[in-house]
Amino acid sequence: MIKKTLYFGNPAYLSLRMGQMVIKLPEVESNPDLPERMKQESEVTKPIEDIGIVILDNKRITITQGLLEALLENNCAVITCDSHSMPVGLMLPLYGNSTQNERFREQLDSSLPLRKQLWQQTIKAKIDNQAAVLSLYTGVSTKVLERLSADVRSGDPENAEGRAAAYYWKNIFSNIPNLSDFTRDRNGMPPNNLLNYGYAILRAVVARALVSSGMLPTLGIHHHNRYNAYCLADDIMEPYRPYVDELVVSIIKEFGRADLQLSKEVKFRLLGIPTIDVVINGKRSPLMVAVTQTTASLYKCFTGELRRIAYPIRLDA
Repeated sequence: MIKKTLYFGNPAYLSLRMGQMVIKLPEVESNPDLPERMKQESEVTKPIEDIGIVILDNKRITITQGLLEALLENNCAVITCDSHSMPVGLMLPLYGNSTQNERFREQLDSSLPLRKQLWQQTIKAKIDNQAAVLSLYTGVSTKVLERLSADVRSGDPENAEGRAAAYYWKNIFSNIPNLSDFTRDRNGMPPNNLLNYGYAILRAVVARALVSSGMLPTLGIHHHNRYNAYCLADDIMEPYRPYVDELVVSIIKEFGRADLQLSKEVKFRLLGIPTIDVVINGKRSPLMVAVTQTTASLYKCFTGELRRIAYPIRLDA
């Protein structure tokens, strides 16, 4: 079952009652111009077990400890946003699997050659998906990316990922007015803001799946930033990034402008990332479900049951 993503951008009081999230809107309840019946109907409940991600994007949101406990016990990711509506914090459960200690040990004991091989697979899958998206939205040749994908070695010592990224970002928006000279920069001009927001949602989905599979999202197979609590999530999300890029391209085309801000309409589209259709193991699947297959296969690679991580491919790749 696809878990729901709940976004709160207005003042709200969120609590727990009988296994349900209770949503109250104080601005509605305190409005003297609204009829009493409408005020009573403004209270909404959602089953906790149906929720996968909660996004809190307003300084006047109150959430009770009881609700937080229930959300985390059901492996829900809770994201908090800053004053610019950008995700700035992520809360995950400390445990998500009944054999977690054993799974931690398998992950911690994984050899350097294995991690390098897994990174090789990850980068090849990412470049392949970048090539497919580039082919779909531009007339640019993808032979450069195809060659780089074929040449990726264990651990990617020649940095094929970086070279592929330089070519990819130079061309992905080439058919869109005012974006022919786009530079991917976290603090750069739009649509960097849309990409940042989409990647933050994707990161939460992947981190949640890693915890559910009983692994430490901090201990990466490649990323090792001492200040990053989600190195493994940043590793595993790489082949999924092109799906976010594709969505951003389609949003720009839909709205007919490149300098989009994070309006409610744009955020609504980006919040659909967990439900994007992907193909994994030869079958169509929502992205959120596919990520759980990816993280489950990663654990089996650590145990020696599998030799390859299950990553998605573009539908028309």
